[in-house]
Amino acid sequence: MVRRLTVALAAGMITAFAASLAVAQTDVVKERQALLKQFGDVTKPVGGMLRGSVPFDLAQVQAALEIYVKNAKVLPGLFPAGSDSDPDSDALPAIWSNKADFDARFAELGTDAAAARAAITDEASFKANFPGVIRNCGACHDNYRQKN
Repeated sequence: MVRRLTVALAAGMITAFAASLAVAQTDVVKERQALLKQFGDVTKPVGGMLRGSVPFDLAQVQAALEIYVKNAKVLPGLFPAGSDSDPDSDALPAIWSNKADFDARFAELGTDAAAARAAITDEASFKANFPGVIRNCGACHDNYRQKN
C-alpha cells in the first residue's frame, strides 16, 4: 500500500514537473516573440526614414536603438534548449545547433546599436550609421528564421 502510494505520488510529481516545463517553454517562446515584434514595430518607421517616405525623427530613431540595445541583451537567454518545438515559432533548428554564433549576433546588434545611438545626431549621421545596425537583423533572419 505504501509502495503504491509512493509510486503514485512520484508519478504525479513527474507529470506536474513535465507540465510546468511545457508551460515554461511556451512562455519563453511568447516572451521572445514579443521582444522580436518590438524590433519590427520600431524598425518600420525608421526604415521609412531611410527610404525617405517618413520624415526624419531623431527621437524615434534613438528610441528604436534603445530597444535594440535592451532586447539584444535579453533575447539570447530566451532561446533555451528545448524551446525549439513550438509550432507557432519561426525559429530554425540552426539556432540551437549553432548557439554561439546566434548569441554573438545579438551581442553584435547590441554593440552596433549602442555605437549608432551615440553617433546619430542628425539625418546625415542617421543615414550613415543606421544601415549597419539593421544589417545585423537581416543576417540573423537569413540564418535563423524560417521564411514565411
